[in-house]
Amino acid sequence: MTNPIHIVGGGLAGSEAAWQVAQGGRSVVLHEMRPLRGTDAHQTDGLAELVCSNSFRSDDANGNAVGLLHQEMRSLDSLIMRAADANQVPAGGALAVDREGFSRAVTAALEEHPNVTIMREEVAGLPPEEWGSTILATGPLTSPTLAEAVAALTGRESLAFFDAIAPIVHRDSIDMGKAWFQSRYDKAGPGGTGADYLNCPMDREQYEAFVAALIAGEKTAFKEWEATTPYFDGCLPIEVMAERGPETLRHGPMKPVGLTNPHNPTVKAYAIVQLRQDNALGTLFNMVGFQTKLRHAEQVRVFRTIPGLENAEFARLGGLHRNTYLDSPRLLDATLRLKARPQLRFAGQITGCEGYVESAAVGLMAGRYALAEAEGSALEPLPPTTALGALIGHITGGHVEASEDAQANAPRSFQPMNVNFGLFPPLERMPRNETGKRLRGPEKAALKKRALTDRAREDLAAWIAGEGLSNAAAE
Repeated sequence: MTNPIHIVGGGLAGSEAAWQVAQGGRSVVLHEMRPLRGTDAHQTDGLAELVCSNSFRSDDANGNAVGLLHQEMRSLDSLIMRAADANQVPAGGALAVDREGFSRAVTAALEEHPNVTIMREEVAGLPPEEWGSTILATGPLTSPTLAEAVAALTGRESLAFFDAIAPIVHRDSIDMGKAWFQSRYDKAGPGGTGADYLNCPMDREQYEAFVAALIAGEKTAFKEWEATTPYFDGCLPIEVMAERGPETLRHGPMKPVGLTNPHNPTVKAYAIVQLRQDNALGTLFNMVGFQTKLRHAEQVRVFRTIPGLENAEFARLGGLHRNTYLDSPRLLDATLRLKARPQLRFAGQITGCEGYVESAAVGLMAGRYALAEAEGSALEPLPPTTALGALIGHITGGHVEASEDAQANAPRSFQPMNVNFGLFPPLERMPRNETGKRLRGPEKAALKKRALTDRAREDLAAWIAGEGLSNAAAE
């Protein structure tokens, strides 16, 4: 193993990439700058630290694209999914994890692997060419020096967007005379009971006052270089959503559907704030969808107007940090290599995927691409009908391309994206019921999703069998 594969960044993508390479029998050097240098979002030196939420979102492999992605990653021996499954906490239909236990599991697996060497050091700028094959998985908080070096190498500037962090509340400070446990529509998820969220109800007057307070609250000031950086729509600050219209939150994170207040069952709440368990002990709860850029004092003042949270004690308040990502369809090839310097691959959120699971999934494939290349072979392209294939396809080419005449001055259309069924090729034939009748409404949507996921499982199994991939068995 005289030519190890180097991986820069020990987040979810970097950790997953390192695992895939090491499990394939090749040596890995994983470079992680923490604790020598911290970030605005991380609090520990553990690998794969979760900084925004503890949720991997839906685990429904038959009706949800991210649940399907979970299943595909499990079939490819994902370390991230293995650690998530071993450290899950109740979260309705979602897969949520104990943050600290999850990070410890990933860190221990890589520290104990005979093919992995972890170097606690910062890699400033581009890695030296003598390293050979290198995966850059530096995450959304990529250092300015590295971002500038990539921009200089490619001739294109990196894009950036903001990401906000939601507050975490101590469970014993929540008034259970007003709040109650229930999952929306009583849906039970992995490790859950169907009563996995804490719900805080609001009547119309309380809701309208709350929205007004969010809009009026003092916000974190932007620096001059941050002023024109756009938000990602999938992770908007709560106050930005409120500014989009008085009903926006009621149709977003505060929607009141599928829940009944046992303290007052005959009265329908106008809006509901949900909190999700954040650690295995059940002592901390995350305010779902409440990422924010309000100043800390304002957060305490405004969020304590929520019924049930009047005396809330916060283990962590929300915050704001800048995320950077590449114009990947123009800069990267189909195997995530930088076209301007093919020795370098990128993985994780810096490629323009969004979400923990998606970041790890891109790391998984970057590791497998690098391993195959080092062994003098090449992976067949992933079927675009799979969740993995659809996600990689979005990153490496799934954007609206301007005409050749307009290329030079055309605005970029590539934006960060969570995995979703909109990235999948359409079905050749829409599903019908047992009598052959075409369906409409919810039944049509459910059967369509099932058809898409069935097709994906079949195609991924064929891809795995055809590649003879090690450490993978189709489910």
